[in-house]
This record gives sequence, structure tokens and C-alpha cells, in this order.
Amino acid sequence: MAHNEAVDVVLVGAGIMSATLAVLLKELDPAIKLEVVELMDSGAAESSNPWNNAGTGHAGLCELNYTPQAADGTVDIKKAVHINTQFEVSKQFWSYLTKKGTFGSCKSFISPVPHLSFVQGDKGVSFLKERFEVLHKHHAFADMEYTEDKAKMAEWMPLMMPGRSPDEVLAATRVMNGTDVNFGALTNQLLKHLTSAPDTQVKYCKRVTGLKRNGNGWTVSIKDVNSGSSREVDARFVFLGAGGAALPLLQASGIEESKGFGGFPISGQWLRCDNPEVVKQHQAKVYSQAAVGSPPMSVPHLDTRVVDGKKSLLFGPYAGFTTKFLKHGSFMDLPLSVRAGNIGPML
Repeated sequence: MAHNEAVDVVLVGAGIMSATLAVLLKELDPAIKLEVVELMDSGAAESSNPWNNAGTGHAGLCELNYTPQAADGTVDIKKAVHINTQFEVSKQFWSYLTKKGTFGSCKSFISPVPHLSFVQGDKGVSFLKERFEVLHKHHAFADMEYTEDKAKMAEWMPLMMPGRSPDEVLAATRVMNGTDVNFGALTNQLLKHLTSAPDTQVKYCKRVTGLKRNGNGWTVSIKDVNSGSSREVDARFVFLGAGGAALPLLQASGIEESKGFGGFPISGQWLRCDNPEVVKQHQAKVYSQAAVGSPPMSVPHLDTRVVDGKKSLLFGPYAGFTTKFLKHGSFMDLPLSVRAGNIGPML
């Protein structure tokens, strides 16, 4: 087994999380040594792939679970404002990278798509109206529009209005400056930018098989899935950005914080439409309201997606159950992750 030279940071997984963190670290300290290791043969092959997520540039504009309503009817907007602020910082960071010249254009991964919230029934309308009244006073949401006019809603979301009863109680809000983000393209753009800097490596088809403490940090055992050869890397820090596969790696680290965590790998399936005659009728991301106590993904949403310059529609996600932690994982992922200390949380 060859012993590799020491690096400052090993980042496991070549998705949006590792790519973003690696670029941030390199910007803060250009002298830092980084290595990204990825099991697949390319970046953004799992959750960051554009067809494995809704691509919503989450900014608190349409996600109703970010603005909970109290028993007295008041709506708390703190989370929506916080998330909106975070997304604005992300956009500023991407803009900064674009100006550097080695990152490329933001137009390749971010597109303007209105964000809509849609509710049904008297209770839903009352909530959305109160939410609008509170959010609209904040400068970040000043451009939000509210309507209970079905003709106006038919303009905003034409595919969702035909066939509805004229007596149905409905309301919607719209923010025109929402976005669709191709996180796959963004990830690969970040990785390409990263490798243009010295002392950075992105290595594919590499599986992390071991993770243990040493005197100055961690020793990471890495296996090449094609050749079968193995090596070890000494790192001061290790970041586990490997999606669902982060759980067994976290368990292998033996750190106290890993105890008690269990995996519950739900799957999300989407209906996808590429028919241009249908796609051109809808230009929005429309989110609705989940029942009290239900997860947000229990209510499918209709999303305009822009991937490689082509528009599509996604409807979903539909939740299912799998024992795989990754789409390209093993059905033994869940059983092998069970420990005496995490059975309780999973149940």
C-alpha cells in the first residue's frame, strides 16, 4: 500500500457540498492543500445531479414550511428571511467567482423562474394572506404578489387551473425573481475552477474504505475501484460530503457525535415532461402546503427546470422507501448501518 503525502483537507464526495466548501477554503487560504475523492467517475452523480432534485434556488419565497403559523394565527417569517439571506450570499459568491475569470458564466447553471405558493380552502387562504402581509413588509419580499382571482392564477400557472370548480377557494402568491439552479452544472463548474488552483486534486472512482485518527488529524484509506490498488492519505481535516454514504463513514470515524444517528433512506421519484408544447405553458415553481405534522415533500410541486439550456417540467417528488443510501449504492447500506445505539432514533 502506497502512502500518499499529507494534505490539509480530504473532502469525501464530489457533490455540491464538497465542491462549495473546497472552493471557499481555497479562496480563504490559497496555500491550503485539498483532495476531493469521489466514488463515481464524475462529479454531481448523485443528489446534485439536476434530475435528482427540483433545482429550486431556495430563498424562502415559496416554501410554506419556512413560515410556520402559531395557534393565534400569527406567521413567523424568521426562517424564511434567514434562508433568503443565505441564498443571496450564495449568489454573491458565484458572482465573485465569475469575475475571477476561471469559473465561467453563471448563466450555465442559474435561470430566472418565478416562485409561487398555492393554497386551497378557507384555512389555507387565511394562512397565505397573513404570510403575504408579513413578508411583503420586508424588503427582501417587497415584490411578492398575492391574489385570490382565479383568472390571475390562470395567467400565473395555466396548467393547474383547468377543470377546477368555480366554487373552490384558492389563493396564490408569486415572486418573479425566483430562480432555477442546475446544481449538477454548478458542482462541475466549481470542481473545474478548483482544479485550476495549485495543490488541489479531484480524484474519481475512489472509495474511502477506512477512517481513523492519527496524532495530527486523520488517516484516510482509499481504494481505486478500477485497479483495486489502495493508498492512505494523512489529513488534518476530513469533510464527509458523501450524501447518504456519509453515515457509515461517520460511524467508522468513531467520534462521539456519530453515536445515535441512523439512516432512513426515503427515495424521491419525479414525473418529467420534455414535450415543448406542454413545457411552454408553465413557467414557475409552484409549492403548496403540507398537512400539519406531514413532511414538506408529502405535497408534490410543479417545477420548471432548465438543464443544459433546455426547459422541462418536473412534478413530484413521490416518496418511497429503499435500503440504499445512494442511487448507486447497495441494498445492504441500511442493514449494515444499524447499531445498538441508533435503533431507537430509526424506530
